[in-house]
Amino acid sequence: MKKMIGLLAAAVFAFSTVAFADVVAPDVLIKTTATEVLDILKKDKDIQNGDTKKIVALTEEKILPHFNFERMSQLVLGRNWPKSSREQQEKFVVEFRNLLVRTYSSALSKFRNQTMEYKPLRSQPGDTKVVVKTLILQSGGQPVKVDYSLEMFAEEWKVIDVTIEDVSIVTSYRSQFDETIKKDGMDILIQKLVDKNKSGSSADKKLI
Repeated sequence: MKKMIGLLAAAVFAFSTVAFADVVAPDVLIKTTATEVLDILKKDKDIQNGDTKKIVALTEEKILPHFNFERMSQLVLGRNWPKSSREQQEKFVVEFRNLLVRTYSSALSKFRNQTMEYKPLRSQPGDTKVVVKTLILQSGGQPVKVDYSLEMFAEEWKVIDVTIEDVSIVTSYRSQFDETIKKDGMDILIQKLVDKNKSGSSADKKLI
């Protein structure tokens, strides 16, 4: 998990908020918005110097709007989602989102001068789920394979998972969370997430 979170530093800039009149193909969306975010990261000296408020704001405004957190929460909890009360589900979604704010803010603070290479999108007309494949190119290092899983919701593509070097964020979190739920229950998992998010501890550490 630590390695995966570290690699996110090269991957999180693939999304930003852009207004489009029509539904845009997921690969076009990623490529177009990546250009905008890369430009911000390269020009904003405050972000490069670790301005926490600006980093969090950039994460909130440009990255997270493209994620479907309820759907991700369902996938992360797996069989535990339908077993949970609606109140527990709502609390989990909030804290899971807060967790990703910390994770992506931490990743953005590590950004330097990586670039992205985009693979041709393999999809069929009418598909509502697709995977956009990219490579992160970094000077002096091996390319990092990053796959974005997107699903169509209300005529808009939303990210529901990110897979880095064949390691899925959803699957990795699910393993941790399932272990805690089995041992302590859903309410304890939520409280542990609340405590972690309030502490602001490093996203590179084991979450639970």
